[in-house]
Parts: sequence; structure tokens; C-alpha cells
Amino acid sequence: MGFGIDMAKAREIHKEKIRFARKPLLEALDIEYQKADEKNDTSKKSEIAAKKQALRDAPADSGINAASDADALKAQWKTDILGTSPYS
Repeated sequence: MGFGIDMAKAREIHKEKIRFARKPLLEALDIEYQKADEKNDTSKKSEIAAKKQALRDAPADSGINAASDADALKAQWKTDILGTSPYS
């Protein structure tokens, strides 16, 4: 008899990893936004705001709650917005 994975706890750990990974990304985007604001570059500001929102939304991704096992949960790491997965 093997031990199972507590998926509720695994989901929370996964969300914390996302929050940890996004912190420096949000900080860098804040700087980019300030620079775009100084130049009054509204299209750049909109682009940056969308990236920031995607980072904010990442821990609430529906795929995280839908993941039925550890592999499915690890697959929910969005490398396009969060960068390299901590699981690889």
C-alpha cells in the first residue's frame, strides 16, 4: 500500500511557487510601466498592464483546481508568463 499525495496541499504549494516566481516579474514590469508612463506611451502601458494582470491571475487558474494528480498539477505551470518551471 502506497502513500497518496494530498492534492489540496499540493495545490497550495503550487500556488505559493507561482507567487514566489511572479514577484520579481511584477517588480520588473512596474519599472517598465513607470518608464512607459514617463514617455506617455499608452500602448506600451496597456501591454504591460495585461502582462501584470496575467501574473496576478496565475494562482487562480482553473487548471490548478482541476488537476487530479501531481503530474497534471505540474503541467499547470505557465512558462509563457512565469518562466522556467521549478519542476523541470
